[in-house]
Amino acid sequence: MRGALVVAALAGVALMGTPAAQAQTKKEAPLELKADASARPWKRYNGWPARDYSKFNTLGKLATAPAPKEPRKLAGIAVTGDVANGAKLVADRTRGGSCLACHVMGQAGNADLPGNVAPDLSEIGNAGREDEWLFNYVYDARVYNPETVMPPWGSHGFFTDAEISDIVAFLKTLKKPAVFRTVLDNPEKRPPPVEKRENLDPIENPGMWAVDKAQELWTQKSASGFSCNTCHSDPKTQFKAWAASMPKWEPRLDKVLGVEEFVTRHAKATTGVDWLMETDENRAMSVYLHFLANGEAIKVDTESAGAKAAIARGAELSKRKIGQLNLACTDCHGIAANKWIRGQWLGEPKGQYDHFPTWRTSLLAIWDIRQRFQWCSVNIRGDELPPDAKEYGDLELYLASQNDGLKLSVPGIRH
Repeated sequence: MRGALVVAALAGVALMGTPAAQAQTKKEAPLELKADASARPWKRYNGWPARDYSKFNTLGKLATAPAPKEPRKLAGIAVTGDVANGAKLVADRTRGGSCLACHVMGQAGNADLPGNVAPDLSEIGNAGREDEWLFNYVYDARVYNPETVMPPWGSHGFFTDAEISDIVAFLKTLKKPAVFRTVLDNPEKRPPPVEKRENLDPIENPGMWAVDKAQELWTQKSASGFSCNTCHSDPKTQFKAWAASMPKWEPRLDKVLGVEEFVTRHAKATTGVDWLMETDENRAMSVYLHFLANGEAIKVDTESAGAKAAIARGAELSKRKIGQLNLACTDCHGIAANKWIRGQWLGEPKGQYDHFPTWRTSLLAIWDIRQRFQWCSVNIRGDELPPDAKEYGDLELYLASQNDGLKLSVPGIRH
């Protein structure tokens, strides 16, 4: 069977060629259609937090308990608590990133690069808010605003009632504007980051190693005697624009197929190699195929019935609140876009795709877009999905459509 597929590819059937050639042949690239494209059972990467957040939503299932229907009653009793402990709790990074990730909080804001996603609370003690309101807003703000980006600190188990009382006691002491030691400490004056490194310079970007590695793999024969070069001897011409048209709806798999999953399935079908998603070989080939299309504008199919349905699903998934922090893609890259969450700038959806796969300087590793999706889930204390999950395909196509017209520049380089 494999030999027949390769012969077909040699005859001009396989993958990506020029659009004119594809239209002329109207034949499909050979793909492995039955096996998973990533490791099973899926196991979280080494070094990632080993947590189980199965009781909270993921992109694949709904599990989070509903929001409270009404505020908890405190019977008119004033909230008392330990002010000093409250000051410590609002800055505790082990509790989901701390309140300072989103709020300036007076004297607490002096020490820890506060964000500005949410209102400045430096003078909340002058606002005349009732203790019960303050308590409930920290406990679960959804009772007042169902679409809030504020995590449900109490109902999702970050803080106990006693700790929330300490936080409320601290909030009531905040009555003066924050005084910042430097301009950079003030999120309203902190300049947005600008990436100035030459990402295609191998001295600046170690991710360029993947281009050399992929060129070796391209001509490396498998046990079957075939290689990528068997059918694609002129990749610079054949793949000049292909990656800019990916991902795409693949009817044979009933899902969206990205470059990385395509590499896995096409390589297995034609040469027999197992380049599972997010292995070094798969990442190298993805970087190379994107690299060959550098300078091409992203233009994915948004008109076919399958693509339209996938984009619609992706748009809905981008709004789904997931994880213990109960956040959606649109919370960080929509409502809070172009603001600071602690010292991290939150960008708009456009500009979040054209540089992937990208070299992560903080991790000394190449990440593709699916690994970025996975980490977003883990980072907000949720369970991720395997990289070949259908939900990630829908989300990737939706994101690619939001980046339409931007030119590829891969491998990128980011912190």
